[in-house]
Amino acid sequence: MKILMVCLGNICRSPIADGLLRQKVNEEHLDVEVDSAGTIGLHDGSAPDSRMIATAKNRGTDISFLKARQFTAADFDQFDVIFAMDKNNKRDILSLAKTTEDKQKVHLLLSEISDQEEANVPDPYYGTSKDFEHVYDLVDKATNTIIQKIKNNTLI
Repeated sequence: MKILMVCLGNICRSPIADGLLRQKVNEEHLDVEVDSAGTIGLHDGSAPDSRMIATAKNRGTDISFLKARQFTAADFDQFDVIFAMDKNNKRDILSLAKTTEDKQKVHLLLSEISDQEEANVPDPYYGTSKDFEHVYDLVDKATNTIIQKIKNNTLI
């Protein structure tokens, strides 16, 4: 299975989702590949935001090795499940879908832990360290649920 995490610039939310899920997949010895991308290419090749790297490191997750890249239509062919961090990212991803099958791969990350269909991971970029910690906590819960669903063969 291959899972892609997508946010706007691929420097805050999707890297922490990538890093947390990648870490948990490795701990559980699951056959899952994880990657992340952004709907814009503004930060291509850049490391995650230093504040997200620090937040993750303080919680025991290393994301410093990740590099931003832009989501492309080819990602639909490479990944089985695509998690968008918010409804705007989901809309932008879906705008590149060529088939119904492509569209069915795209889901909001927080739909894994929320009854709200439009639950968004807030963008911490213009916020404080508490905003980055809040995003970490939300994504940590969602990735825990994803791991359980992978183990139970019930992921989407």
